[in-house]
Amino acid sequence: MSQHLSNTPSGALDVQRNGAALSRRAAIKAAFAAAGAAVLFGLPRQARAATATKETTEALEKAQAQLDEAQAQLDSISAQFEDLSQQLDDTLGQIEVVQEQIDETQAQIDEQQLELEKKQEILADRVSTSYKEGGNSAISLLLSSTSFDELISNVYYIDKVNANDQQTIEDIHRIQDELAQHKADLEQQQADLEELKEQQVQQLDAMKAKKDEVQTLLDGLSDDVKDLMAKRDAEILEAARQEELARQAAEEAARQEAANSSSGGGGGGTTSIPGSGQASAGAGAQQRIVDSAYSTPSPGAGLCAWWVADVFINAGFGTVPGNADDMYAAYCTSSNKANLKVGMIIAVPSHPHTSAGAIYGHVGIYVGNNTVRDNIGYIRDINVDSWIAYYGLTTTPRWGWALGINLEG
Repeated sequence: MSQHLSNTPSGALDVQRNGAALSRRAAIKAAFAAAGAAVLFGLPRQARAATATKETTEALEKAQAQLDEAQAQLDSISAQFEDLSQQLDDTLGQIEVVQEQIDETQAQIDEQQLELEKKQEILADRVSTSYKEGGNSAISLLLSSTSFDELISNVYYIDKVNANDQQTIEDIHRIQDELAQHKADLEQQQADLEELKEQQVQQLDAMKAKKDEVQTLLDGLSDDVKDLMAKRDAEILEAARQEELARQAAEEAARQEAANSSSGGGGGGTTSIPGSGQASAGAGAQQRIVDSAYSTPSPGAGLCAWWVADVFINAGFGTVPGNADDMYAAYCTSSNKANLKVGMIIAVPSHPHTSAGAIYGHVGIYVGNNTVRDNIGYIRDINVDSWIAYYGLTTTPRWGWALGINLEG
């Protein structure tokens, strides 16, 4: 037999039903057990009768609280780190601007120094020329005056030239002093910014060390929480398995007692569908599916479609191929509860509660009495309205006859 069986958390895996598939089934079951049956996370509390031990639950709650506290601390450090990084960036920007101003001021100082040197060179040339021409040109100019008015004019001219030269030199010195002071102020501002930068870098280094310390703590706590989650879910699965075994044993005892009573008291008639409040026609197809649903064990966590396929095989109808979303697309045609019949499969192609469920969906079997039976790592009964409300957040739950076989016929 080479048809494909599939199951996810619901309907998360595709395997072939042959010898290799059986080995893979064992491996998958072991892997899911080791992972702590993640499919259980987020399921309705009222649907889970089995619980973990008080010790494990309390340890998990404590570890989770520590994890949340460490995460909050890390988030706070990250926010401070980001803020301080922005401050450092601002400081570096200011240093860059100040350095540009220092360079500009130094260029102006150099320019004024060249101007001063030119003026001083002119004055030196004037003195040198006067000396070479034999005497003081100013005295010669005064003595060469031919009238009193010309003398007055020459004196004024000499004074004016001397005053202009002196003023020019004084202005250059003043500008140089101002520029030198401005440069000194800028260099002091730059030094202050460099000091601030160094402080900020040290704060960032310290914050990095603290961040690494908290991250290490967080990683350790995260591993602790994961281990405790796995332990909790393993305990839940084991408790559920024990409850299921006890329930099946009680049902088998009740059936044996009913069979003995029937054989002793005659009668015959129809066979009741467990929990349905209905009767099948001569212990027919619906009865066989329901009986198989109550006797077929869970193939493992996350294997909902696999379990549905096993139920139909055990009831004598052959395998139902595909994942939960495949079954939904192939056989589920109605969302009207009036059309929901005992033995129909009920499925969604996607739900938001697990990553695999978002891709493959989830599937179960309607067994009557407003009850869906499905595999979530253990076999459970859940109210159909609760099932619809929980799994119908992404897509509309629908139902129909698997393999297109009308079990009422």
